[in-house]
Amino acid sequence: MSALLMLLQCLHANPHRCLHSLQVSTNGFVATVQPPAEAEYLGRMPADFGSLAALQGDLDTSDGVGKVFFRQDHSPAVLRQAGDLINGAFPEDPAVSPTHVVVVTWVDVATHEPPSRGDGRNTFQLVIATHEKASYAILLYERGGVQFHSTPIGGASVPMQVGISKGLVKGYFFSSQGPYYPIATDEATVRELAEETNAGVRGVYVFEVGTSPLFSNVAPGEVLDLPAERPQEPTPQTRKASYDAGEQVEALSLPFNPNYHPVHQPEVVRHLLCSTIRLSAPLAVFRYNSETCAAGRSHCGPFAECRDYTGGYCCHCTPGFYGNGKQCVAEGKHQRINGKVQGRVYVGHSPSPVEFSNNDLHSYVVVNDGRSYVAISDIPDSLGPSLMPLSAVGGVIGWAFALEQPGFKNGFSIVGGEFTRKADVTFQPGNEKLSITQEFKGIDEHDHLVVSTVLEGRVPEVPRGATVQLDKYSEIYQYANNLISSSSTRDYVVTLPEGTSETRTYQWRQTISFQSCQHDESLRSMKPTQMLNVDQIFVMYDSTNMLMRYAMSNKIADVNGGEPEENPCFTGRHGCDTNAVCRPGQGTHFNCECAVGFDGDGRSCRDVDECRTIPNICDQNAICNNQPGTFRCECHEGYQFATDGHSCLEVSRPTNHCDEGTHDCDVPERAQCSYTGGSAFICSCLPGYIGDGRVCQDSDECRPGSCHQDAVCYNTQGSFTCQCRPGYYGDGFQCAPGESLGMRTQCEAHRDSLLVASEYRPRPVGHHVPTCSDRGDYTPVQCHASTGHCWCVDHRGQEIPGTRFGPGQRPSCIDHGDSQPPVRPTPRPNVQPPPSGTHLVFAQNGRIEHIPLEGYDMKPDQAKTVLHLPGKLIIGVAYDCVEKMVYWTEISPSSINKASLEGGDIIPVIDSPEGIAVDHLGRNIFWTDSSTDQIEVASMDGSQRRVIVATDLVNPRAIIADPPNGNLYWADWDREAPKIETAYMDGTNRRVLVKDNLSLPNGLTYEPQSSLLCWADAGTRILECMNPGRGDRRKMTEGIQYPFGMTSYRKNLYYTDWDRQAVVAVDTNSGRETSEFLPLKRTKLYGITTAYAQCPEGQNYCAANNGGCSHLCLATPNGRSCKCPDNASSVGCVE
Repeated sequence: MSALLMLLQCLHANPHRCLHSLQVSTNGFVATVQPPAEAEYLGRMPADFGSLAALQGDLDTSDGVGKVFFRQDHSPAVLRQAGDLINGAFPEDPAVSPTHVVVVTWVDVATHEPPSRGDGRNTFQLVIATHEKASYAILLYERGGVQFHSTPIGGASVPMQVGISKGLVKGYFFSSQGPYYPIATDEATVRELAEETNAGVRGVYVFEVGTSPLFSNVAPGEVLDLPAERPQEPTPQTRKASYDAGEQVEALSLPFNPNYHPVHQPEVVRHLLCSTIRLSAPLAVFRYNSETCAAGRSHCGPFAECRDYTGGYCCHCTPGFYGNGKQCVAEGKHQRINGKVQGRVYVGHSPSPVEFSNNDLHSYVVVNDGRSYVAISDIPDSLGPSLMPLSAVGGVIGWAFALEQPGFKNGFSIVGGEFTRKADVTFQPGNEKLSITQEFKGIDEHDHLVVSTVLEGRVPEVPRGATVQLDKYSEIYQYANNLISSSSTRDYVVTLPEGTSETRTYQWRQTISFQSCQHDESLRSMKPTQMLNVDQIFVMYDSTNMLMRYAMSNKIADVNGGEPEENPCFTGRHGCDTNAVCRPGQGTHFNCECAVGFDGDGRSCRDVDECRTIPNICDQNAICNNQPGTFRCECHEGYQFATDGHSCLEVSRPTNHCDEGTHDCDVPERAQCSYTGGSAFICSCLPGYIGDGRVCQDSDECRPGSCHQDAVCYNTQGSFTCQCRPGYYGDGFQCAPGESLGMRTQCEAHRDSLLVASEYRPRPVGHHVPTCSDRGDYTPVQCHASTGHCWCVDHRGQEIPGTRFGPGQRPSCIDHGDSQPPVRPTPRPNVQPPPSGTHLVFAQNGRIEHIPLEGYDMKPDQAKTVLHLPGKLIIGVAYDCVEKMVYWTEISPSSINKASLEGGDIIPVIDSPEGIAVDHLGRNIFWTDSSTDQIEVASMDGSQRRVIVATDLVNPRAIIADPPNGNLYWADWDREAPKIETAYMDGTNRRVLVKDNLSLPNGLTYEPQSSLLCWADAGTRILECMNPGRGDRRKMTEGIQYPFGMTSYRKNLYYTDWDRQAVVAVDTNSGRETSEFLPLKRTKLYGITTAYAQCPEGQNYCAANNGGCSHLCLATPNGRSCKCPDNASSVGCVE
């Protein structure tokens, strides 16, 4: 059996022809025409007709279990998902953004043999995605979903078939079989479908099918390799999905889709793609499961009720609210719309576009009179005047909340808050074209509708100082299944600064796509056309504040006009409060009623605080937040909403095995356990040891170059020591000619006397050679290299009786009076501060080293250690170019410290950090804390401490400051959803810059001269850059190994690499690696920063007199914020 599917958007067959319908068959395929009888194609591939065979065979859906579903979809989430699969399959091709998809799913279909055969059932899916120039087929097979691989046909067992067939091609005299692309033709290849791929995702196959004659030149995906699979967490939980016939079918979340979450519509529980979108209406040829409110009620909005229909259920807003049932807003309540605008627009004949991104859009609508106001910020004056004619940028908001005339509905009443609007504008007489794309994403937690807007194309120039006037107009909206369209021609008058005026024209075409509930019979009675009347249009560009402003009044009414309504409720001249509903009476009589959530006489309405007036309105494990006209319940930390949307259930907390000591890493003396979120952890060997972290062995670091050329290297457990040869003195890393025995300590003299041999004094054999600390003292534990015995000694090196242990055991010995001080930048006469000039500073375990730069080239022969902290692990480094201080973070214990590169003591600053950044202008430091998942700021001395970002962080790592522009950038190493974000230095205007195609973004840097934000990803092994203001992301180089820290200096990027144990330089102009630096001591390298000889140019509002602030001055792009530290009351600070 098959069913006809009329397409809302044509399927590309070739550049001049497209298909407007498909036939969906129960036998596992989709055809371009009505298929013939089964006997003519089953077991006879290729077929005589055009077809996409997802898993073709003689399949049975008449047993009450097997079902077939299909639908068409324009939703942004589904389009993105399809686009990601296509782009992942063709990584070298230009990115594809589908505009329409068809989803067909065969669920639990069986063969026609009796169930006793035990062949099982098959579940699989076909997705056809279309965009402007091509069409793609996506095949998806879940593990365990393909349980039989052949079907009986004519008494024989015939393998299932997967392939793409052109069908018969007509010639002048006869027809011949067209191209056929086989994918699986025998049981072995069918069996492998769920295990292989051509798209880089197990069980997923992508094919380009429609850039030339359909199915003639099929192009398969190009990524045959599968990513390494992570160990699975506990076995996926199963649950029972109820079907109308009473059967119970196990539904598993799919192993290759970690973001999949089961939903409550039983028929889509096992969909491999787009599982949360409702299916198309049931057709007689298929047996569909009846959706019921009992299963799907939780998918309705909080102010909606669920109603059952013959084919399923739909959501409807309750009295006092309007919308599509998924999202409902109170009648009469004013509405706010917020979002972002980006664009690339040419003005007039200019060869260069005006580019902008992340511009704020704010709109306010007085719903009871249909008046809408829209403002867009930061529009440059080179573009602003020319955007004045485009009031329709905000016109869709006016349509959504237009004043309704009797019998008609505004846009929000029909489509709700999730839809996509695309408009094309053609200006006359110059034929300039502009496209407008607006994606409405629903209502956020603040009860604001969210929209993103993109403008691309060319507009005719409107000179600076000119004004624009638009007359009132009417526009007819045509309503179809999930698609609304309209077109019109509009005139506008441009009055030039000198007083002359001219009339111009543009043509306007738009489509609005959305998802409706197909089961609701009332939709079928909706009027196919409605007219939007727009008047009182006001447009203005505020050049002083760079603001674009639009305002207009909107009414939705009969396309034929009809008798004008005189009742004030329909004219908008009623005087009701902006949060009130106007209720019409007879003639011109009316009443004003405050909207739900407000109280008053209708002329004046005030918000009702439900949290205070209604006891126990939220669950006992939730907090109630009052909002204008409504309220929100938010579960306490550690709880989440149950399926009823009200109760808060405790979340099973992950286990930090590193803290609990339940990990399987090697002993702490040889390995480190690192918590990575959830219940996961990583074992890594400590410096000086090699292995997988679970078993670590000593590494012999005494390789050529480990010590100075005039020194001898001695390997020790987990480390090594360097000793200058006779006739030289120093620390072994730096040796100078001459004897300086007087500078050596007792331990060093003792050790050297045993190590140094000559013709007059042979070296003793079998003697214990003492171990000396960096300070030159005897270490508390001494071990014999030959026998393996260990014992404790006092400060003179004498063995303490009763402390000797045999091989494999080490005693616990007490330090000699005080802890060993670290080696500072000037520990000995032959270890000098770094020379003048710009250089790189990087961390290597407990050392901070520097590499001078000559131009952009590293000078490895002049690299030196400037700071040594024995037993510490330094992670992040930052540099204050004003005071020539290096700041670093360490994790054993967690703290921020600083020291002058010119020499001096180490100064503690802060506890518990990870990444660190310095604002040298505002004299503040910023750091990430992955234990508290926060970003904090403090003054340079660690005082005035304040949390500026405390939400939606999972594992923040690198952080970068851009002081002249008042911006912060940071990377969140969340393995489930990694991202790179930005915000002002006070934590406001936070937004995500990059979230797609990230894995483990470690290094992060910002180069002020080029305005490039760059990052190195240890998961994708790619180094990328972008201009944060433009979003023009581009790859610099691929195939890097394991980057950790990153910095920049003009045209060069420098990053530390764990696997290479090196500092690597990359030229951003060519994208090529130019050099590398290998330290003498080969261990993991961590953070890196640039120590400028002179501070970079630039100022911010906090640079002088602390910006006039009493405590914290935090810069923003256009000013500064005066903030109090978190302990404001104790320091007498008031914001």
